[in-house]
Amino acid sequence: MPRTENDTWDLASSVGATATMVAAARAVATKADNPVIDDPYAEPLVRAVGVDFFTKLASGELTAADLDANDSGQSPVGMSRFADGMAARTRFFDDFFAAACAAGIRQAVILASGLDARGYRLSWPQDLTLFEIDQPEVITFKKTTLAQLGAAPTVDLKTVAIDLRGDWPAALAAAGFDASAPTAWIAEGLLGYLPPDAQDRLLDTIGELSAPGSRLAVESVPSQTVADQDELRERMKESTDQWRSHGFDLDFSELVFLGERAEVSAYLREQGWQVEATPTNDLLRRYGLEPLDSDEGFADVVYVDATR
Repeated sequence: MPRTENDTWDLASSVGATATMVAAARAVATKADNPVIDDPYAEPLVRAVGVDFFTKLASGELTAADLDANDSGQSPVGMSRFADGMAARTRFFDDFFAAACAAGIRQAVILASGLDARGYRLSWPQDLTLFEIDQPEVITFKKTTLAQLGAAPTVDLKTVAIDLRGDWPAALAAAGFDASAPTAWIAEGLLGYLPPDAQDRLLDTIGELSAPGSRLAVESVPSQTVADQDELRERMKESTDQWRSHGFDLDFSELVFLGERAEVSAYLREQGWQVEATPTNDLLRRYGLEPLDSDEGFADVVYVDATR
């Protein structure tokens, strides 16, 4: 069903299922012949969620090629390309944190962390504190599942169990966040699930909490006219129709907030950030992956790396 102002979810439903979908794509990318990422926790986390479709995809029982073929030989889904895109996206944010740490930043925040396992799989400076923010059910599930796997954080990891629609800055401060210290922030796969005005408020709040020297990495999703919205929703529906034939029934076109929104690079520059913007295809080429056609899904997403 379509999003509402105070809707809720778990990792098997609504927006939460997108976190599981991305983790499944990371599992696929990890098994690639020439992987650009290594996420050993992606598959077991997906298995623990228990959505059969994503479990089969993450384990390899259902391949990306199975989803990329239909009667016409054309794919409305492009799961192989989606896995490539998630591999490049994951590597972008991994590299962002590595660069921020090399620059001396010792405080990091992951907004809407979902099934992100960076606090367990990346190497961090011993004196760095990493904060993860997400809904309480998501935080509890991930911590419990990883503990059962015998995994331990590789960093001083502090979880902040709160919906981003709540007073998350206060919850972050209560967890020990120091607004006077430079911070590395990431908002991965988040802005498209926020209404345009909520996107602006989030970026404003990050700016208010960012001391000089702070860095921010985020995806800028495109603004859409009414005509663009209709076309995009139809393409999303085609994808979910194909997935439904494999037993997964969720209309992703109902989960995003379309419409006209601020272009992130320009918005951040107006707020005093120095910005580098990398189009999706440039990012794919950077990591040795094939670029997307202009009409393929997220080809028009731009990856933003900003410094305060």
